[in-house]
Amino acid sequence: MSTHKADEPLDLLQGTLDLLILRTLIARPQHGHAIMRTIKQTSADELLVEHGALYPALQRLEARLWISGKWGVSENNRRARFYSLTAAGRKQLVRETGKWKRLADAIARVLDAHPIEG
Repeated sequence: MSTHKADEPLDLLQGTLDLLILRTLIARPQHGHAIMRTIKQTSADELLVEHGALYPALQRLEARLWISGKWGVSENNRRARFYSLTAAGRKQLVRETGKWKRLADAIARVLDAHPIEG
């Protein structure tokens, strides 16, 4: 098994970003840049979230009432919107985590079904 990383970050599958944001916010409220940084660090620099994907996702999650946002001051003394997980968001996180684990297990079974020669 190779332990080196590819030169490019992994692409996120549709719906994955919402799950990662919800999971990131379970610990504490965070602003957008901190959410991006946490996902990158937690994934050992494999997942890079772009601003163009993050902010529409935050707006979508807020519209679904899975997160709530309020204005505050960041660690850099800048005005920032801090997002926190709502009770509905916690329930959604549990549902989505179960679905993604089932999906990952199913994909692993298919990938492990036959050895790859070559």
